Amino acid sequence: MTVRHWFLPESPDVVGMLRRQLEVTTEAVDALVVWARGDTSKADEIRACEHRADAVKRELESALTTAFTTPLEPEDLYALSRGIDWILDFAKDLVRESEVMACPPDEALAEMCAALADSVHLLAEAVAELGSASTGATAKASEALRAERRIEKVYRDAMASLVAVDDLREVISRRELYRRVSRIGDQVVDVAERVWYTVVKEG
Repeated sequence: MTVRHWFLPESPDVVGMLRRQLEVTTEAVDALVVWARGDTSKADEIRACEHRADAVKRELESALTTAFTTPLEPEDLYALSRGIDWILDFAKDLVRESEVMACPPDEALAEMCAALADSVHLLAEAVAELGSASTGATAKASEALRAERRIEKVYRDAMASLVAVDDLREVISRRELYRRVSRIGDQVVDVAERVWYTVVKEG
């Protein structure tokens, strides 16, 4: 009798790649907090993290095109990776915008960045729970949403305080920086909600 050997395509650890992308992203937002508190040397670290995260994202995208099976739907993995990528891209853009406008971060921006870092760490914990039988992924995603709401509270207070600033150039510059962090917060919301969607669909 002839024995047939079937060779199936590899099933790369795509969830592990997603987690690595988030690990680099959490490094970047931690550096962003330090930058926002006055250490401008962290700008280069944030840019370096963005390049590293891009490499992991490309690796993940390539793996999704060749994987025979994946523990989660490829569409969900791609959407999560894309959303995480935008968080880091927008963080890098925030730093660049501050440099271009010669407008250093202030206390409000530092507080918003701290809330952003908290929310991204919670996203990382949520993604770490994806594929498990526990409810940890959705619980952490909900915590990330609550952390993001702190960004919006500081944003509203900071925007209101600009009314008392006479320097129009400073008003325009700070308003743009505040808005950029608010937009990063929107991306956090998108990723957290995608975690929820992924868990509900897999269930």
